[in-house]
Amino acid sequence: MSKFVAILKKRYKRIIRMKKFVVPFICLFVIMANTFIVEGAETHTGESENATHNHDECSCHHEEKYDPGASAFHHIADANAFHLFGDYYLPLPCLLYSPGNGFTFLMSNAFDMHHHGSGTKAIDGYVMVHGSIMRVNQEGFPMDGEVEVSCYTEKEAADGKVTHQVVYKEKCYDLDKKTSYDGGIMGGGVTSFYDFGMTKNVFTMILAFLILFFLFRKAAVSYITRKGQAPKGVQAVIEPLFEFIRNEVAIPFLGSKYEKYLPYLMSIFFFILGLNLIGQLPFFPGSGNVTGNLSVTLVLAVIAALITNFSGNKNYWQHVFNMPGVPLPIKFILTPVELLGLFIKPMTLMLRLFANITAGHIVIIIFVSLIFIFGQAGENLGGSILGGVMAVPLTLFMMAIELLVAFVQAFVFCILTASYIGAAIEEHHEHH
Repeated sequence: MSKFVAILKKRYKRIIRMKKFVVPFICLFVIMANTFIVEGAETHTGESENATHNHDECSCHHEEKYDPGASAFHHIADANAFHLFGDYYLPLPCLLYSPGNGFTFLMSNAFDMHHHGSGTKAIDGYVMVHGSIMRVNQEGFPMDGEVEVSCYTEKEAADGKVTHQVVYKEKCYDLDKKTSYDGGIMGGGVTSFYDFGMTKNVFTMILAFLILFFLFRKAAVSYITRKGQAPKGVQAVIEPLFEFIRNEVAIPFLGSKYEKYLPYLMSIFFFILGLNLIGQLPFFPGSGNVTGNLSVTLVLAVIAALITNFSGNKNYWQHVFNMPGVPLPIKFILTPVELLGLFIKPMTLMLRLFANITAGHIVIIIFVSLIFIFGQAGENLGGSILGGVMAVPLTLFMMAIELLVAFVQAFVFCILTASYIGAAIEEHHEHH
C-alpha cells in the first residue's frame, strides 16, 4: 500500500511540474482559436449575417457551411477595423470620397459591425462587408443618411466574377469595392468611390515606424551616454543586426560606396522585419498582414528599382542596351532580355516577400481550422478535440517557422536590393 501511495505522489509531482507548460500551451490555443469561434456556427440568423444569393428572391435565411479557405483569406485581408474578439472591433477613421457626393468622414464603428465584420447600417450609400467598406452602385437605394440593412449576399456572374450585394427591404443592390489603380491585374479597377482612411495595414505601418523610431532613438542615446562601455539593452540587440547588414550585405555588394546606400538598406531591413514580427501576433495590435499585401510589396519593390536605375552608371546602361564584346546579331536577342530584367527584378522582390508571408499566415489559419473541420463546426465534440490535438502542435511548429521566415525575408529583400544596386554602380572592367 505504501509503495502504491509513493507511486501516486511521484506521478502527482510530475503533473504539477507539467502545469508550467500546459497552462501557456492552453492559453496559446485559446488565443489562436478565439477569432475562429464565430466561423464555427453552421447556421446564421439576424440582420448582419451573410447569405448566399438566391436568384428568385433576396433572403437572409440560409445555412452556411464552414469554409476554411474563405476564413483564411478573410483574416489575412486588409480591413477598416481591427477584430478584437467575438463581435468586438477596434474602429479606425474612414475618409471616403465619391465623385458627385463629396467626402464622408466617420469611424468604422458607425456601421455597427457584428458577425464577420459586416455592418447592419448603411451610411450615405456606404456599407461594411467583412471588415471592408463598399458602396451601393444601383438606383433605388437611399444614398443620404443612415438606414438599416438586412444582410449581404454574393452573386456569381457567368464569367465567374463574384459581386457583393446588400439586402435592403427584401431587394438586392450591387456593391462596388474601393477604387484600386492596378489596371485589373489584382482584381481591382476604378469604381464609384475612393477610400483615403486608415486601414489595419496603415495602422500597423505607423505602429512599426513608431516602435522602430523609439528603439533606434534609445540605442543612439546609449551610444552617447555609455560611450566606451559594452552594449546593453536595446543597443545590444540592434548593434549585432546593424553590424551584420553592414559587413555581410552592404560592404561586399557595394564596396567603397556602401555608406551612401547604407541608410536605405538598414531602413528596408528593419522596416520589413518590424512589420513581419508585428504580424506574428495573433491579437491586437498585431495580426496585420502588411508584407503579405501586394500593394505594400509593390511600393517597396518600385522604390528599390528607382534607386537602382537612377544610380546606374554608364557601364550599367551600356550592358543593358549595347553589351560590349557581344556580336551584333546576339545583341538583338540579349537587349530585350536585359530590358525585361529591369522589370523582372523588382517583380521578383515584390512576389517573393508577398508569397512567403501570405503563405505562412494561410497555413496557420488552416491548421487552426482543423478544430472546426473535424468538429463539424461545433456539432461533434470528439472531432473538435481531435482537431485541437492536431492543430495546436502543427500551429506552434508553423509559428516557429514563421518567426524564422520573418528574419529571412527581411534579409533576402535587403541583400537582393544591395546586389541590384551593386550591379548598377559597378565600375567598368576591360573585356578581353
